[in-house]
Amino acid sequence: MSGFERFAGPRDYIADDDLLSVANAAIVLGRPLLVKGEPGTGKTRLAEAVAEALGAKLLSWHIKSTTKAVDGLYHYDVVQRLNDSRFGDRDVSDIRRYIRLGPLGQAFQADERVVVLIDEVDKADIEFPNDLLRELDEMAFHINELDETITAKHRPMVIITSNAEKELPDAFLRRCVFHFISFPDRARMEKIVRVHHPALDQQMLEAALDRFYAIRKTQGLRKPPSTSELIDWLTVLVGAGLSPERLKQDPFLGVLLKQEQDHLLFSQKRGRP
Repeated sequence: MSGFERFAGPRDYIADDDLLSVANAAIVLGRPLLVKGEPGTGKTRLAEAVAEALGAKLLSWHIKSTTKAVDGLYHYDVVQRLNDSRFGDRDVSDIRRYIRLGPLGQAFQADERVVVLIDEVDKADIEFPNDLLRELDEMAFHINELDETITAKHRPMVIITSNAEKELPDAFLRRCVFHFISFPDRARMEKIVRVHHPALDQQMLEAALDRFYAIRKTQGLRKPPSTSELIDWLTVLVGAGLSPERLKQDPFLGVLLKQEQDHLLFSQKRGRP
């Protein structure tokens, strides 16, 4: 079986052919797959789908503004060691007991190939991606406290997501396979909805999609509703037993729009007081 046939996507993940091809290219090349797109386009779910399709374990590393590259490799708990030396009866001479591997470190030491998700890389400091270049290239890192190098037993499949909030360094981009996930068109969105609401009345689905895309087209929205919010909205609509005609009044709008400014803007566009 060739590498480009390995990932076809599970049945509950609706991906276009371009995304499937790029994902397989990253698998064949052994390079990280960088996926950009607005929130709600399925970037995080892609990592779950790849892991499921490959029968591999998924290790997730969710990035924050304070995250450092070393956090994904290992953490030396010097505070715990200090406390043990002062108040405990443990032998603190064994530093190894205070070393905890991060998601990448765990992936390097895994006995089988795993999938690593580095989620929302653009939330971190601009130097964060560059600080991972050597480790992603060489698939190895050094633990200074042990003077020991950890080398990957199996090269993990690394999937990196970005909401395109900031530009990433060129050196980092050169080492990745890239794909931009565009927001689903109506036909693909209907397939996605059917995965979550297989018994949904077709008339209700058509009416909901009409209103959903009309709301998304409202000029000036700070946070247009995403796929996950559409799924939630439909769950509420069905639970409330509303008819398709009621959707013209945009019921439960707070499920779709999460910003006060967007509510005010949409009300003005609709001519509401």
